[in-house]
Amino acid sequence: MKVWILRHGEAQAHARTDAERNLTEHGRAEVLRSATHLIGQPLGAIIASPYVRAQQTAQLVRDALGFEPEICTVPWLTPDGDVQQVVKQLDTDDNVLLVSHQPLVGSLISFLQHGHQRQPQPMYTASLAQLEGDFPLAGLMSLVAVKNP
Repeated sequence: MKVWILRHGEAQAHARTDAERNLTEHGRAEVLRSATHLIGQPLGAIIASPYVRAQQTAQLVRDALGFEPEICTVPWLTPDGDVQQVVKQLDTDDNVLLVSHQPLVGSLISFLQHGHQRQPQPMYTASLAQLEGDFPLAGLMSLVAVKNP
């Protein structure tokens, strides 16, 4: 199975709440550059944080790929989400794209790759990580690549 983890694109510095921050034009361009790495990949689902910038990122990727299924929005992909809960929710054999935020994405990559969160993976805005393994379990996946826009 493959798991791609995409950090949202650059967002506005301020909004009424953190969850309401929109992507900037630069952020939209970053996301579209990262989306090119997913062309032709066997993607089964796009799962995204409910935050506006993650939803916008997921929609840009969906449109760029011509991906027909709807985006699955989940509450466990927010910035301060629990990596163990994310792994439990990934009980699937589908190849998935997760669209989320720091610090969750860096910690999740470290957890899947090393089995711990002591060395979070640096992830810039719109960075895309690809992990592969038989199961999405702590320490059992390999980090294949991290692409920065």
